[in-house]
Amino acid sequence: MKKIILTLFLASLLIIPVNAATWKASDRIATVSKNIVSKNSLPAKLTFKTVADTVDNSQTSTTNEVQISENDLKYAGNDNEVAAVISYELGQIINGKTGKDNFRKAAKAVLAEKLSENNLLNTAANSEYIASKTLLRDQKEADMTAIDLMINAGYNPLALIVVITKMPGSNMEIVLGRPANSERAMSAYDYLTYNYPEKVKVGYNCQEYKAFLTYADPITAKRTANKRAIKRFNKEQEKIKKERIINLNQYKTSGGLSGWDATYSIIKELSEQKETK
Repeated sequence: MKKIILTLFLASLLIIPVNAATWKASDRIATVSKNIVSKNSLPAKLTFKTVADTVDNSQTSTTNEVQISENDLKYAGNDNEVAAVISYELGQIINGKTGKDNFRKAAKAVLAEKLSENNLLNTAANSEYIASKTLLRDQKEADMTAIDLMINAGYNPLALIVVITKMPGSNMEIVLGRPANSERAMSAYDYLTYNYPEKVKVGYNCQEYKAFLTYADPITAKRTANKRAIKRFNKEQEKIKKERIINLNQYKTSGGLSGWDATYSIIKELSEQKETK
């Protein structure tokens, strides 16, 4: 009997590494995405596809296909982190990234038509600084929506912070000793600490998250010690949470069309009707 137990134990030691080695983030897309869609009452017709090139979900409202970056999946080591990657892309769609981008392009076109190329306003609108700030703001908003989706689906939302800090950061962050993508990660952490403090208490057992807390904890402590700062923080977070709820409800109500996309479609249609008259 002892020999049988010992044999089974040794066999299990051999099997476990093989199973661990065959785990692939891309293989988990179907299962994890189905759970996120179901638990959040998102349109059941959504399908998910991994792509090697840059993700383009500008036609999702028509095709119902959500593209997931294979490159982003490289930073996912378990189902929680796969859920983070999927939920982020859904966050961009729900918050109307395509509609916002269309409005921005239209605004730039108007400026280019009305103002000279060297005009300060025109130059500022097309600057790399504005583009990077706009990108970061969109990412932060998508992260917050991703957190809501992950929690509703039963995943650990701290995995999003881990994935973000695994991704390449800037040279300045390295020089300053900050985690990669520290501003974006801190934004997600702030959203969590205000709206889901019980989830933060659960923690996340990995080196990347521990390194992030070394950076984040002093910032949080300093803010908590300042009554004016914490009042301002609470007010901002309350506003952000309401915006996330509105965007998600709009997306569900429309069956897969964000408020920004719907508004842009209406304006575009009215504009085209006016031109044909």
